[in-house]
Amino acid sequence: MLRKLSAFSLCLLVGTPLLLSGQDTKRGRKYTPPPPTCKITVTVTKATNGKPVENAGVIFHPIKDGKDQGNMELKTNEEGKAVLDVVPVGDTVRLQIIASGFQTYGADYQIDAATKEIDVKLLRPGRQYSIYEKHDDSQIGGKDEAPKPSDQNTQPH
Repeated sequence: MLRKLSAFSLCLLVGTPLLLSGQDTKRGRKYTPPPPTCKITVTVTKATNGKPVENAGVIFHPIKDGKDQGNMELKTNEEGKAVLDVVPVGDTVRLQIIASGFQTYGADYQIDAATKEIDVKLLRPGRQYSIYEKHDDSQIGGKDEAPKPSDQNTQPH
């Protein structure tokens, strides 16, 4: 009797996995691979002489569907570079750069390729901005452009 019982339990132990292997055992969530990401290299230099700015705070604000997804902050190395490779392709990044002795820089960039090179030239602080004075609009929308020569000729002396 003991042999019959052990033979039966042996068949039960061996046969059960064979029976279960034919069943559909999908459990849990379906795996979806992460989206492709972009390698963003930001180079920060001084606008006056083109030398790199070391230890500048480079803050990335990924924006998806108009909503800020948090931020990631890096510091520039001795070459003035900061590299980030976790922002998905297709997103927008709001870039902010803070360095001691320089104006804070900010601009939005559309991430549309596997790599993106961003060069930023930091300016020294200017005069305090006043709404009561006329301005030459040299820094609108995060662009660091100098006034055009035609604009300088039209101003009264």
